Amino acid sequence: MVVIHLGNMQKVKIIAEIGINHSGKLENAKKLIQAAKDSGCDYGKLQTYITEKRVKLDSPIFDILKKCELSFSEQEKLFKFSKEIDFEIFSTPFDNESVNFLESVGCQILKIASFDSINKELLTKVSKTKKQSIISTGMTNESELNEAISILENSNFKPIILHCISSYPLHENNALLSNIRYLKKKYPKNSIGFSDHSVGIKVPILAAAAGAEVIEKHFTIDDIDEGPDNSISLNKIGMTELVNEIKKLETIFGNPALGIRGSENEIVQYRRNRIL
Repeated sequence: MVVIHLGNMQKVKIIAEIGINHSGKLENAKKLIQAAKDSGCDYGKLQTYITEKRVKLDSPIFDILKKCELSFSEQEKLFKFSKEIDFEIFSTPFDNESVNFLESVGCQILKIASFDSINKELLTKVSKTKKQSIISTGMTNESELNEAISILENSNFKPIILHCISSYPLHENNALLSNIRYLKKKYPKNSIGFSDHSVGIKVPILAAAAGAEVIEKHFTIDDIDEGPDNSISLNKIGMTELVNEIKKLETIFGNPALGIRGSENEIVQYRRNRIL
């Protein structure tokens, strides 16, 4: 299977980050997956974890994560559901057991969250699966990123790198989208994208214009209003608009071409002859 890897801006891949916006309810998760497909996204993404292994008991987000935790058996149903509707989903594992589970259900892509970019044990576990990996770079310095990439790279795939600012919500003045071009120059053999935490669609559209080959955006739907990441999420209408605007952007950029382009044919007659 050919997974996200592009040489230029011909088709930006859009990932609907469902995350934990299902609030731990299986039917909500199914609704989100279906809505992500209906919005025109290329992929939906979950989070797979055992709360006690993800954060400490006294963590301020322990109760939220516990409430939103879907069991492996519930997530297995989601992977089956996604196959039934012909829409690919994948997930972010936060522990070794979750990696094993995702392998068992045939998950083809594994995402490393920014919070785990220096988690060598998890990075190594993911690398050994020989699956396509994606890594977000929030809070990650260059030497840490280099080490993570060297661990994740395997014989089948090079990791996809997502510029990311771990700020919730992300203000557009802090987006640092110049990092996309920097990462493209620094890692020319890797696909570079953007994991967005801003409100609305302006910043991810600008990221695509800056050369992002993958856009990851948090996703919700109107009748699920209790998701913990709803404040930075697009609903179905917003995600559809994002997809359509990026398609327009792709058309505007087009393919590189010099010489007389089709749109110039009527003007060629006014071109002056070459003067020696």
